[in-house]
Amino acid sequence: MNTILDRVLLLLGNLHMQPIDFESVYSGRNDLTPLESIELFLLEQQRLRTEKQGALKRKRANLPAEKTLSAFDFGFQRSVSKEQMLRLSDMTWVEQAFNVCFLGPPGVGKTHLALALSVRALDLGYTVVFETLDNLMKYLKTEEISGASKHRMRYIRKAALVVVDEVGFMPLSPGEANLLFGFVSSMSERTSLIITSNKGFDEWADFLGDATITTAILDRLIHHCEIINMTGNSYRLEHRKSIT
Repeated sequence: MNTILDRVLLLLGNLHMQPIDFESVYSGRNDLTPLESIELFLLEQQRLRTEKQGALKRKRANLPAEKTLSAFDFGFQRSVSKEQMLRLSDMTWVEQAFNVCFLGPPGVGKTHLALALSVRALDLGYTVVFETLDNLMKYLKTEEISGASKHRMRYIRKAALVVVDEVGFMPLSPGEANLLFGFVSSMSERTSLIITSNKGFDEWADFLGDATITTAILDRLIHHCEIINMTGNSYRLEHRKSIT
């Protein structure tokens, strides 16, 4: 014979509600009125739903790793200050659809800082997407013929913050440059972008292959943008670990 707990859990499933730990939630709360009991139950449902949505957002964000500002070595990388990054970590600029560009050679911490801001945005409840430019190009080029690409691009376009990593590592074809222009234009004034690039803006025409397209992309990208030029040696090379 089913216990009352079994029947309650079955009802929760039928109503698409989360099972809860009743003993934990109601421990020491024997003085609750019926309405207070219902309120406490609904608050726990809300908490579980928010937690589940947060976990799903993190999964869909596709971050290669979760980084924090506290783990960044500002003593080694002096071309960006901790105070500057802490100001950005309030994430108010996302509400205004501002962009952030980290420019500099490989290994100076561009992706680490982009990931740290992404994690902060996720913690605050924003929808975030992280993609390398190479992956973004694959989605854009196959959007019309691939259901998976179409689904991913739909999610990307609805995000509050989109990180495009490794811009400039590989040259783009004229068709790809046009796709990138279309993407940046569709995001402009609506969605915040974080761009990491190993090229200064004066070098973008080299890998985009077209000065006119480059000007059009940069015009939209840096209209409302925090540009952080990073210099110095590669942190990975300076702190490499040997097998032996």
